[in-house]
Amino acid sequence: MGEVLSQNEIDNLLAALRNGELDVEQMQESGDRQVKDYDFKRPAKFSKEHLRTLEIIYEHYGRLISTNLPLYLRKNIQVTVASSETVTFSEFTNALSNPVILGIVDFQPLTGNIIIELSPNLGFAMIDRMLGGQGVPLEKNRDFSEIEMIILQKLMVVCMQLMREPWRNVLDINPMMERIETNAQFAQVIAPSDMIAIVSMNVKIGDAEGFMNICLPYFTLEDVMDKLNTKYWFSTMQKDDRIDYEEHIESLIKRIDVPIKAILGKSQVSVSDFLSLQQGDIIKLDARVDSELDVFVGNIRKFKALPGSNKDNYAVRVTSVIREEE
Repeated sequence: MGEVLSQNEIDNLLAALRNGELDVEQMQESGDRQVKDYDFKRPAKFSKEHLRTLEIIYEHYGRLISTNLPLYLRKNIQVTVASSETVTFSEFTNALSNPVILGIVDFQPLTGNIIIELSPNLGFAMIDRMLGGQGVPLEKNRDFSEIEMIILQKLMVVCMQLMREPWRNVLDINPMMERIETNAQFAQVIAPSDMIAIVSMNVKIGDAEGFMNICLPYFTLEDVMDKLNTKYWFSTMQKDDRIDYEEHIESLIKRIDVPIKAILGKSQVSVSDFLSLQQGDIIKLDARVDSELDVFVGNIRKFKALPGSNKDNYAVRVTSVIREEE
């Protein structure tokens, strides 16, 4: 049912028409609906909101690669998200070069696979760096040898495992590398007409530069499409990250070894006396046997304690804690 106008509003409209402030023809034209073309061969399954959320996820992923991959390549790496778009799977595969590096990843617990595509020049630069070179790509691409494929597979698995943390706000994933292909014809994981989202990442390893493309089929992400929006993503991140981050830091700190030392006392001796010390000699300290000892954690005086023994080991019994203000 349309909106009912009050008598005052009707009078104002009639007055505007008499004064020429409103044009009847313009009002009729503004009521016409705009018709948009729809291509049934390329259904719009990914919205701009979905693509933006995927960009946020892989911006985080790019930072993780920039931090972790230099541990293996011993070279500075810069990774940035260049673009995101939706295409059919056939358009993606037709644009691939030969040879190409395609990591087929089982995106558990979601159904189906995703593909990590790496430019061949980046692959050769990584191989050269892993084998002790300067990380210089080949001037002309060629097929990869078996040894080179083993090295690439190791690096691709490292890159794949780094996806877990960026996706945690949407879903806890457990990706598994099924295989690596160098020919696009053997990477037909979905139907050619199915829609996919592609997140293109610009990767720079020293002087070598190329693209890493993440191919995400709609078939695989269909179950979590409702969660691929920035509002859900940020609300989950703010709620979960605070707890997870604190617990993670606390667990790391608990595993750190810190040196602890108890000072029995101090004494000053001459260099000649020090050089002539022998087993059984006695050094007089500036502390009594029954006095409390200072216990240091690192270089910080933290406890007072009394000396003693535990079985066959020397030990101290903590008597008090020294606070920061003391």
